[in-house]
Amino acid sequence: MLHLNKHEHLPDFIRLNEQWISEYFALEEVDRALAANPAAIIDEGGFIFTMTDGDEVVACCALFKSGEYEFELARMAVSPKRRGGGLGRQLIEAAISKAIELKAKRVYLVSNTKLESAIALYQKTGFVTVSLGQHPVYARANIEMERVLP
Repeated sequence: MLHLNKHEHLPDFIRLNEQWISEYFALEEVDRALAANPAAIIDEGGFIFTMTDGDEVVACCALFKSGEYEFELARMAVSPKRRGGGLGRQLIEAAISKAIELKAKRVYLVSNTKLESAIALYQKTGFVTVSLGQHPVYARANIEMERVLP
């Protein structure tokens, strides 16, 4: 089941994100700052989407408000045992629908090209590459993608 901005899911949001980041990369200062106050995403006009199976949070993502008509899709994580089952696509579709509802013109994301399954999913859901190279904030990011909205 899909949920929006459920404060009781914030610990699981952090847990799932730290789990996948630690699989591939090192946690960064920006990750620790977010873990200290994940509600800031919501407080600053963004959204946290979670998906549950029973009482267990099994997937999540966030939309960070980055401008009047722009959001960043970020912090997408799916429980290892649930990967490949379409939860990521459902989260992206929910996030894009919310951005369109709010009259956003663009949703962008940053990722890493070694996350081939994630990059393929982003491409399948309409994101295109806008830049390659080291990101100024995330040491682990080397690709920026965007989806221009109607």
